[in-house]
Amino acid sequence: MNSILAVAKYLTENAASLAANIVRDIIQRIESEIPNDEIEQAIIVYTEFIGFLGSSITDNDEQAPEGLIAWSKKNGEREASLSGKISYIISRYPVTRVVYTEYMTKIGIEHDLSTEEVAFFIKRINYMLDISINETILAFERLKDKMIKRAQEEMNELSAPIVPVQDRLAILPLIGSIDSNRAKYLLEKIVPKVAQLGIECLIIDFSGIVMIDTAVANHIFKIHEILRLLGIHVIATGMRPELAQTIVHGGIDFSSIKTYATVKQAIESIK
Repeated sequence: MNSILAVAKYLTENAASLAANIVRDIIQRIESEIPNDEIEQAIIVYTEFIGFLGSSITDNDEQAPEGLIAWSKKNGEREASLSGKISYIISRYPVTRVVYTEYMTKIGIEHDLSTEEVAFFIKRINYMLDISINETILAFERLKDKMIKRAQEEMNELSAPIVPVQDRLAILPLIGSIDSNRAKYLLEKIVPKVAQLGIECLIIDFSGIVMIDTAVANHIFKIHEILRLLGIHVIATGMRPELAQTIVHGGIDFSSIKTYATVKQAIESIK
């Protein structure tokens, strides 16, 4: 027990210098350019980590230090925001684990720890590093998912703009592939916007559509039905043969929607 107490005291008193040496050793082994601010932050976090390690080996506290968790999350979020790969960060952990194991094993031997005590010591280090890896990955995935969702929403807005043509007349040009996500966006966002703009006639142009399936065609039909109930007249244009076949094969009745080959023809029919 005296040996364990001696190690705990040594780690607590020398945490800063040990952290600096460990960080430098890790950087040398991974042979990668690390920004100075990241190096400085790593030393601060590892200082806390080593100090916590010293206290935890005497009181069996298995809670990871908050600084380590916050730092891990920050690493994951930074890599996601830079459109990087989580593998860039995770690839450092094997080296980090080796360096920590070497340093702490040496310290344990120098303080006459038993084999069981050294094993417990290393086990605690690995436990903390595993928590750090988990928090890094989770933070990366959370932010990445938010970024993908935001990009999808922006893409939906750009690919389905409402274009006013004249008083109370507008065109909704559909571009690209329409999947269930975009169809849901049209139903939830475009319909209310059409009503807010005071549009009385909306031309939905399908000429830019690459692909559409029965489920999506059904969503578009629902859009027509909702707009009709709101007193908004809907005209479809640019309906290519393959799109028409998909609609017919899906058993969707588009006969109530006026259709024209081009937007120009549709506008001329309104005059």
